[in-house]
Amino acid sequence: MMNKLVRLFIGLLVPVLVLAGGNVNQVLAQDKATAAPPKDELTVVVDNDRVRVTEIRYKPGAESDSRARAYRVVRALKGGTVQHIYPDGKKEIVQYKTGEVKIEPAETFITKNIGKTEVLFYSVNLK
Repeated sequence: MMNKLVRLFIGLLVPVLVLAGGNVNQVLAQDKATAAPPKDELTVVVDNDRVRVTEIRYKPGAESDSRARAYRVVRALKGGTVQHIYPDGKKEIVQYKTGEVKIEPAETFITKNIGKTEVLFYSVNLK
Protein backbone atom coordinates (compact mmCIF):
# COMPACT_ATOMS: atom_id res chain seq x y z
CA MET A 1 0.00 0.00 0.00
CA MET A 2 2.80 2.42 0.92
CA ASN A 3 4.68 1.69 -2.33
CA LYS A 4 1.56 2.44 -4.36
CA LEU A 5 1.15 5.81 -2.59
CA VAL A 6 4.81 6.70 -3.19
CA ARG A 7 4.54 5.75 -6.89
CA LEU A 8 1.32 7.72 -7.23
CA PHE A 9 2.91 10.76 -5.56
CA ILE A 10 6.01 10.58 -7.77
CA GLY A 11 3.82 9.97 -10.82
CA LEU A 12 1.93 13.20 -10.11
CA LEU A 13 4.97 15.20 -8.99
CA VAL A 14 7.17 14.61 -12.05
CA PRO A 15 4.77 16.13 -14.62
CA VAL A 16 4.16 19.12 -12.35
CA LEU A 17 7.90 19.76 -12.03
CA VAL A 18 8.44 19.37 -15.77
CA LEU A 19 5.69 21.88 -16.54
CA ALA A 20 6.91 24.29 -13.88
CA GLY A 21 10.48 24.03 -15.17
CA GLY A 22 9.37 24.96 -18.68
CA ASN A 23 7.59 28.05 -17.40
CA VAL A 24 10.59 29.10 -15.32
CA ASN A 25 12.84 28.86 -18.39
CA GLN A 26 10.42 31.00 -20.40
CA VAL A 27 10.33 33.65 -17.66
CA LEU A 28 14.13 33.70 -17.41
CA ALA A 29 14.45 34.02 -21.19
CA GLN A 30 11.99 36.93 -21.19
CA ASP A 31 13.91 38.65 -18.37
CA LYS A 32 17.15 38.40 -20.36
CA ALA A 33 15.48 39.76 -23.49
CA THR A 34 13.94 42.76 -21.72
CA ALA A 35 16.79 43.51 -19.30
CA ALA A 36 18.53 46.85 -19.86
CA PRO A 37 22.06 46.62 -21.25
CA PRO A 38 24.88 47.15 -18.75
CA LYS A 39 26.02 50.74 -18.31
CA ASP A 40 29.44 52.28 -18.72
CA GLU A 41 31.50 52.95 -15.60
CA LEU A 42 32.66 56.57 -15.55
CA THR A 43 35.24 57.75 -12.98
CA VAL A 44 36.08 61.46 -12.71
CA VAL A 45 39.84 61.85 -12.16
CA VAL A 46 40.04 65.68 -12.30
CA ASP A 47 37.33 68.30 -12.61
CA ASN A 48 38.25 71.98 -12.48
CA ASP A 49 37.42 75.21 -14.33
CA ARG A 50 39.51 74.23 -17.41
CA VAL A 51 39.29 70.45 -17.89
CA ARG A 52 37.38 67.36 -16.87
CA VAL A 53 39.44 64.17 -16.94
CA THR A 54 37.64 60.83 -16.84
CA GLU A 55 38.21 57.13 -17.18
CA ILE A 56 35.36 55.31 -18.87
CA ARG A 57 35.07 51.52 -18.78
CA TYR A 58 32.77 49.61 -21.14
CA LYS A 59 32.27 45.92 -20.53
CA PRO A 60 31.09 43.92 -23.57
CA GLY A 61 27.57 45.10 -24.43
CA ALA A 62 27.74 48.10 -22.07
CA GLU A 63 26.60 51.49 -23.25
CA SER A 64 26.55 55.08 -22.06
CA ASP A 65 23.60 57.37 -21.76
CA SER A 66 23.23 59.86 -24.59
CA ARG A 67 25.28 62.83 -23.49
CA ALA A 68 26.94 65.91 -24.91
CA ARG A 69 30.69 65.52 -25.02
CA ALA A 70 33.09 68.46 -25.11
CA TYR A 71 36.07 68.79 -27.43
CA ARG A 72 38.40 66.16 -26.02
CA VAL A 73 41.50 64.02 -26.27
CA VAL A 74 40.81 60.28 -25.81
CA ARG A 75 43.42 57.59 -25.18
CA ALA A 76 42.44 53.94 -25.32
CA LEU A 77 43.99 52.23 -22.31
CA LYS A 78 42.31 49.01 -23.51
CA GLY A 79 41.29 49.11 -27.15
CA GLY A 80 38.28 47.58 -28.82
CA THR A 81 35.29 48.22 -31.06
CA VAL A 82 32.54 50.63 -30.08
CA GLN A 83 29.51 52.02 -31.83
CA HIS A 84 28.46 55.68 -31.64
CA ILE A 85 24.71 56.15 -31.90
CA TYR A 86 23.71 59.74 -32.68
CA PRO A 87 20.39 61.45 -31.79
CA ASP A 88 19.29 61.33 -35.47
CA GLY A 89 19.68 57.52 -35.48
CA LYS A 90 22.96 57.47 -37.43
CA LYS A 91 25.37 54.75 -36.26
CA GLU A 92 29.14 54.72 -36.63
CA ILE A 93 31.53 51.88 -35.74
CA VAL A 94 34.83 53.09 -34.29
CA GLN A 95 37.89 50.91 -33.69
CA TYR A 96 40.43 51.88 -31.01
CA LYS A 97 43.81 50.20 -30.68
CA THR A 98 45.33 49.98 -27.20
CA GLY A 99 47.46 53.10 -26.65
CA GLU A 100 45.88 54.99 -29.55
CA VAL A 101 45.11 58.68 -29.03
CA LYS A 102 42.29 60.47 -30.87
CA ILE A 103 41.17 64.09 -30.82
CA GLU A 104 37.37 64.13 -30.85
CA PRO A 105 35.03 67.05 -31.66
CA ALA A 106 32.24 68.23 -29.38
CA GLU A 107 29.17 66.09 -30.13
CA THR A 108 26.31 64.15 -28.56
CA PHE A 109 25.93 60.37 -28.86
CA ILE A 110 25.62 57.03 -27.07
CA THR A 111 28.71 54.82 -26.95
CA LYS A 112 28.12 51.06 -27.02
CA ASN A 113 30.83 48.40 -26.72
CA ILE A 114 29.98 45.98 -29.54
CA GLY A 115 33.16 43.94 -29.12
CA LYS A 116 33.88 40.88 -27.03
CA THR A 117 36.41 42.52 -24.68
CA GLU A 118 36.35 45.35 -22.17
CA VAL A 119 37.25 48.83 -23.50
CA LEU A 120 38.84 51.48 -21.25
CA PHE A 121 39.28 55.13 -22.24
CA TYR A 122 41.14 58.01 -20.58
CA SER A 123 39.53 61.25 -21.71
CA VAL A 124 40.59 64.88 -21.23
CA ASN A 125 37.63 67.17 -21.93
CA LEU A 126 38.20 70.90 -22.43
CA LYS A 127 35.77 73.34 -20.84
